[in-house]
Amino acid sequence: MSRPIKCRRIQHQPCRAWFKPVGIPMVDLEEVNVTLDEYEAVRLADLEDLYQEQAAEMMGVSRQTFGNILNSAHKKIADCLVNGKVIKIEGGKYATQDVDMIRCNTCSYKWAMKNDDVHSGRCPQCGSLDQNGIDFDL
Repeated sequence: MSRPIKCRRIQHQPCRAWFKPVGIPMVDLEEVNVTLDEYEAVRLADLEDLYQEQAAEMMGVSRQTFGNILNSAHKKIADCLVNGKVIKIEGGKYATQDVDMIRCNTCSYKWAMKNDDVHSGRCPQCGSLDQNGIDFDL
């Protein structure tokens, strides 16, 4: 018997839930479901260029689990692109949480900070005070 899936934290819902090849009616296309946690993993790793360890912490999972989620999403997306299938983004076991992303302007290190955390004002990597928030809105 497998372990139950742990609830994953996500920051944003996708701006669109469906992506399909142009010029082919939906009824003629096979559909592949990408879960919201898979979507979030792709967004954090590929769009925001976060290290897997940082992204895993943001999602509340281990680095290994994050890697597994990301690999699953990549395979599904590749299948859709190569074989002309519809991507449908929905489902999964997730919870939304307010998290701020900070980027150090000195060393470009990025890290997550929960809105209720107290921030020392220093970059955890280089100790610089020169940093700014990152806007994750899509």
